[in-house]
Amino acid sequence: MGIILMLVITIILAGVLLAMLLMFQVALQDTDAPEIFKITTIRHVDEYGVLNYDSRMVLVHTGTIAYENRKLMAKIIKNDVPLNFVIATLNGNDYINHAHTTGIHIIGGPGCSGNFWTPGEMTYIEFSHGTFHPGDRVTFEVYDNTTKQIISRHIYRA
Repeated sequence: MGIILMLVITIILAGVLLAMLLMFQVALQDTDAPEIFKITTIRHVDEYGVLNYDSRMVLVHTGTIAYENRKLMAKIIKNDVPLNFVIATLNGNDYINHAHTTGIHIIGGPGCSGNFWTPGEMTYIEFSHGTFHPGDRVTFEVYDNTTKQIISRHIYRA
């Protein structure tokens, strides 16, 4: 009877330990980054309304804290596949001066024109035509360049 009791207690303790380890692992995963920098639209037409897969993304800062845009970098994922480049800075002047990335023509708007991207300000990124198509699932992730921590993640259906 004592052996059976020890076996049952051991199995219960092992189950509790396994549950605690699984909860700790789930807590470490980065699944719920806030949506601070949100995609408001991705254009597929030119200024005359002609479908040309324009691929101009418009973003708005919906948070409450101003971020130094020089310290922000962005990754874009289309249909669960990362694009083959990273936007090394979200400061428009620095990006234009150091444009080593292919696939982006310009970054503009109030959010990237000064030193800070403040709440309520808009930024647009003009990608090469055909980068995005209607129905694409686009994920825009923003990271702090100094800490490499994710600041924002937003998913948008183009």
